[in-house]
Amino acid sequence: TGYYGDGLNAIIVFAACFLPDSSRTDYNYVMENLFLYVISTLELMVAEDYMIVYLNGATPRRRMPGLGWMKKCYQMIDRRLRKNLKSFIIVHPSWFIRTILAVTRPFISSKFSSKIQYVNTLAELREMIPMEYVHIPDSIVR
Repeated sequence: TGYYGDGLNAIIVFAACFLPDSSRTDYNYVMENLFLYVISTLELMVAEDYMIVYLNGATPRRRMPGLGWMKKCYQMIDRRLRKNLKSFIIVHPSWFIRTILAVTRPFISSKFSSKIQYVNTLAELREMIPMEYVHIPDSIVR
């Protein structure tokens, strides 16, 4: 997490490889609280425009968030946060992520859909955003 531009624009980095394994008995509880933590952090951080960088690399399928969780996240994010989101960058998108987003596209606003960008390499990401503010975990770099 960091800021870019005039200091009020946040970059939120979300590394899926650190999410809990879906086989945990308390998985739903952990994911619910994780979501509430993310939303409360966004509310505190976001003064102006922001972008989310979702690092999908090095993430086994059992750690990827499910469709229900993602839908709930989208629905609970208030209008101001959705409006101020400038881009949602998915780095190393898997076929699963692409399929989920293709299937859900009719159910999310076209404004939000237009903010989603796929990036296949970290070099491509460097061309889009200032990387001095983005920490990429070693497992994803490898």
